[in-house]
Amino acid sequence: MKKILSSAIMLTTAVFAAPSYAGPVLDEIKANDKLICLVNPNSPGFSVPDSQGVYQGFNTDFCRMAAAAIFGDASKADIRGIGFSDSMKTIVADGAHMASRSITATGTRDADPGMAFVATTFYDGQGFMVPKALGVASAKELNGATVCAEDGSTTLLNIADWFGDRGIEYRVENIADKTARLEAFFSGKCDVYASDVTALLSDRLLSKTPADYSILPEVISAEPLTLVTQPDQALEATVFWAFQVMLNADQFGVTSATVDDVVADLDNQPKGVQRLFAKDSAAAEMATKLGLPEDWAYQVIKQVGSYSEVFNRHLGADTPFGLDLKGSANALVRDGGQMYAYPIR
Repeated sequence: MKKILSSAIMLTTAVFAAPSYAGPVLDEIKANDKLICLVNPNSPGFSVPDSQGVYQGFNTDFCRMAAAAIFGDASKADIRGIGFSDSMKTIVADGAHMASRSITATGTRDADPGMAFVATTFYDGQGFMVPKALGVASAKELNGATVCAEDGSTTLLNIADWFGDRGIEYRVENIADKTARLEAFFSGKCDVYASDVTALLSDRLLSKTPADYSILPEVISAEPLTLVTQPDQALEATVFWAFQVMLNADQFGVTSATVDDVVADLDNQPKGVQRLFAKDSAAAEMATKLGLPEDWAYQVIKQVGSYSEVFNRHLGADTPFGLDLKGSANALVRDGGQMYAYPIR
């Protein structure tokens, strides 16, 4: 009995004494001093190179979020543009650490041992864009239409389901390269362009005359667009909880502009805010366990911002998209959406 008790005590001590549970992929990222993150090579509002060739947009900011959490330096995100199908293949082949490029989480994809679906950053749905000259007001009027869609995406499956259920005949142009796909649509080779609604809003801006195209009212699927990483418990936890830091910041009204004042007056902040930023906080305990900088949560907000900041900066009312976050599926639950801030405690 003494030996059993002694062994149990030693095991318990070992468990609680362990400082961190580093993962091999996260270790590799730290050793190479950069996080390789894949995005769409040309998606206005989501990821597009600026005049200096640096990718900017909603999705790119989640690459920077992860780098800010891991290194305390958002600039250590090595952001690379790549096609849709190639992005998942690259993750599986260990050619990149994560992807933030509107990949829908599905059961068969998540079951792939080479990928981990970590955090949904945008709730979307599939729709259709048509030239206004076509004179179509509803997708139900698309019988006999030719539809341009992306090879390897859930779009093709959704089209088959939706048109098949309604007995609508169609022909598909299955084109992997986005530039070629848009060229086919804008030149009239296709009557319809099918993609996620936000992608349609973005891609319409690539036309010489965006006003010539309309997006039909039907939304035919649920598309939870999710950050994907290589399978690694420590990396997955870091990316997931960094995203939760951004949602918690919104929950408590903390922004990149106010976080310094908040941290300077922590004693007078709500307990939830203290758990995010205090040196003896839950976030600091997580930093020890994951091997992150002690102030990782602060760096995420200071360098990247809260979720609403990122959304409004790239997709909000003052952008060509003009999307209203409040009341949308991407708002916090308290504001009528589906974003739920997990407790950091």
